[in-house]
Amino acid sequence: MALRRLAAGRPDFRERFAALLAARQGEPPAREVAEILAGVRAGGDRALLEYARRHDGAAAAGVAELAWDAADFRAAYEAQPPELRDALRDAAERIRAYAERQRLEPFDWVDADGSRLGQAVRALERVAVYAPGGRAAYPSSVLMAAVPARAAGVDEVVLASPGDSPAVKAAAHVAGVDRGWSLGGAHALAAFAYGTETVPKVDKIAGPGNAWVTEAKRQLYGAVGIDLLAGPSEIVIVSDGSVNPHWLASDLLAQAEHDEDAQAVLIGLGARHLDEVAAALEAQLPDRGRRAIIEASLERHGALIEAESVPQALELADAMAPEHLQLAVAEPSEALARVRHAAAVFLGAHSAEVLGDYCAGPNHVLPTGGAARYASPLGADAFQKRITVQELTPAGARRLAGTAEILARAEGLDGHALAARWRRGGG
Repeated sequence: MALRRLAAGRPDFRERFAALLAARQGEPPAREVAEILAGVRAGGDRALLEYARRHDGAAAAGVAELAWDAADFRAAYEAQPPELRDALRDAAERIRAYAERQRLEPFDWVDADGSRLGQAVRALERVAVYAPGGRAAYPSSVLMAAVPARAAGVDEVVLASPGDSPAVKAAAHVAGVDRGWSLGGAHALAAFAYGTETVPKVDKIAGPGNAWVTEAKRQLYGAVGIDLLAGPSEIVIVSDGSVNPHWLASDLLAQAEHDEDAQAVLIGLGARHLDEVAAALEAQLPDRGRRAIIEASLERHGALIEAESVPQALELADAMAPEHLQLAVAEPSEALARVRHAAAVFLGAHSAEVLGDYCAGPNHVLPTGGAARYASPLGADAFQKRITVQELTPAGARRLAGTAEILARAEGLDGHALAARWRRGGG
């Protein structure tokens, strides 16, 4: 396995590190996605069915045949083995408990003039959850998007996921999804953004996906609300050698098995430690069921980077702004204080990223590709909106009107200025 090695002390490091970051971005399928979105917008169910046949392998005669309802979700749940039903409920409860603490809250305050200013909070009416399919099914993604939506008070939650995974449908039952469709990719998102004869238009789309889904989100923003651009997954592990290298290798392999575009990087101290991790990777790889995907991911986007100190390693991690950041160091809380750009941070040897993927509680729908520099993880607050509230007293209006009139005239808006002047007794 050809896994790149970089060393921060080498003269060519800056150039090679920049190349590693650039390779992660890739070239989005912008033109192809735009054609699909336009096709569904113009053609409705007819176009949606054609794309489902072409890209999802659907054999349905109509979009209605691709639909699921609450009874389908319940039947799938009841057919699962008891241990999976228990695991879905346990994960959902932890996700719900965390999400409930993220909800926006209303507030009111009264200023010196007695005017009341505040914030009202309302849940969205209908949201769509997208759960990837294809090479693997992701019931965990259903929980991570639908449970916070319900915690926020959303009226209706609908689902799209390619294929017919019983586990995905069982998760939909546990999460309280109302209905769904066996649809994937850009055409599924287009249906939710524009609405078709069968699929309803929603207020917001949430959930992770591949490069096509991420590009569709980018292009659809404005026509519909978008949670965030959660594209190919990634992990950066900062390690000082205090954690078992086999544990670290396992964490890297777990990330790489998502798909060929996933990124797994370890930034460690000392060449010997990196040698130990590399040996552990080679030892574990033959037993992995998705070996070909892992090898492609590690060869394209993976790296072992030798840093000269933990602070330097953290600086490099910050430059990557990773989706997942594992601090496999002796003093992880001290290291956390130095972290500025990461979507989800895992402290210490036992806080494995895989536990966060499924059931720790915080959301696994996270900004990727460096977007953690400005974006946050999905949470209940993503399914709420703020409404500002202003109730001014006569005294408050008179005091503010002068300021407003001056600013309005500075902008050349005489109508604004007059409307303000009336409130201070002018006209």
